Amino acid sequence: MKLLLLGIGNVLYADEGIGVHFVNYIHENYHFSHPEHELVMLDGGTLAQGLTPIISQYDSLIVVDTINAAGCGPGEVYFFDFDQAPPEVDWQGSAHEVEMLQTLTMMEMLGDRPHTMVLGVTPTVIEPMTLGLTERIAAAVPLMEKTLINHLESLGWQTERISHTDIADLIPQSYKPRLSMGDRTSGHAPRRQETQDTD
Repeated sequence: MKLLLLGIGNVLYADEGIGVHFVNYIHENYHFSHPEHELVMLDGGTLAQGLTPIISQYDSLIVVDTINAAGCGPGEVYFFDFDQAPPEVDWQGSAHEVEMLQTLTMMEMLGDRPHTMVLGVTPTVIEPMTLGLTERIAAAVPLMEKTLINHLESLGWQTERISHTDIADLIPQSYKPRLSMGDRTSGHAPRRQETQDTD
């Protein structure tokens, strides 16, 4: 089985960037292994429909994004099967959230959509040119992390904590894609380059 962990969002719009920030955070802090399956992580930004050819290559998909849920306050974490979304989730949040819904629906109609789970959090602030997360969204990260790790372990993945980097430390460089399409085959934290001794 090929599993794609896909972070969606616009990092320049405050909490709307949580999907990208969170996948970068998981990539930096964990190593995952499975005797049979492959896990790939990708910063999808706001591409939505542009990701269709990539998504269709996978057997299973976990989308991490902000979600709009009627009557819910900011920082509420949801994890659900896309085909069985809670009734309060109305997909009427940001433009990219609506476009992602349309993309997944279109793929379903064409028979190309893999089994899809959604890990979402309700945002506090979506403002242009604001790089970072509000306090309530940042406080939701540990629950999102626990939820994802528990799900992967239930599927037989072995998890290894390899770093304790705070999500806030990754945000200043988040506008530079760390998990681009060219790096999407990496299912673990990237190795840092060591200084070479030229003497």
